[in-house]
Amino acid sequence: MSLHIGDIAPDFTVDTQVGPISLHDWAGDSWVFFFSHPADFTPVCTTEMGRTAQLADEFAKRNTKPLGLSTDTAEEHRKWIADVNDTQNTDLQFPIVADADLSIARMYDMLHPDQSDTAAVRSVFIIDPDKKIRLMMTYPMSCGRNFDEILRVIDALQLADAKRIATPADWRSGDEVIIPPSIADEEAKGLFPQGWTAHRPYLRTTRVD
Repeated sequence: MSLHIGDIAPDFTVDTQVGPISLHDWAGDSWVFFFSHPADFTPVCTTEMGRTAQLADEFAKRNTKPLGLSTDTAEEHRKWIADVNDTQNTDLQFPIVADADLSIARMYDMLHPDQSDTAAVRSVFIIDPDKKIRLMMTYPMSCGRNFDEILRVIDALQLADAKRIATPADWRSGDEVIIPPSIADEEAKGLFPQGWTAHRPYLRTTRVD
């Protein structure tokens, strides 16, 4: 299945180590960080699951619920989480989808034949409260994700929604932002009374709270 930014994230009901969930109901009015892993009891995955758990407060500040996926059973997840907590010095609470039959991995195009026919690559989907896919990233099995970047893009998406702005390369919270060309100067005066710097007619930067 080919998914695109702006699509409604396909719903599913599935078992997890904390019981069954239905994606859309479970998400509620929150954003979702949905991320897949090749398998339980694997080294890179263990560090990533641990890092997500360590960042629980950061995700909560952003009204974002983490949801993992691994192509193993809920019972295997429970055993693996004990290792995650022990080796990564954390307390993993978020649900991990049990996708032993690969149905959700196929639904979200997480199986890449050059990597494996049975293990999911490291996919990331950021899903907004309207259940729309807002961002997709895919990492190979050998490369652990950059969680600073995941938090950064959530911040950028949420700020863009709230303030009608875009963010430049390497943007971090508090940096200048871009006024999109679709907003004419006259409208921009009302939206950005603090003013802006016009580097070019199409490139205007400002700061927002």
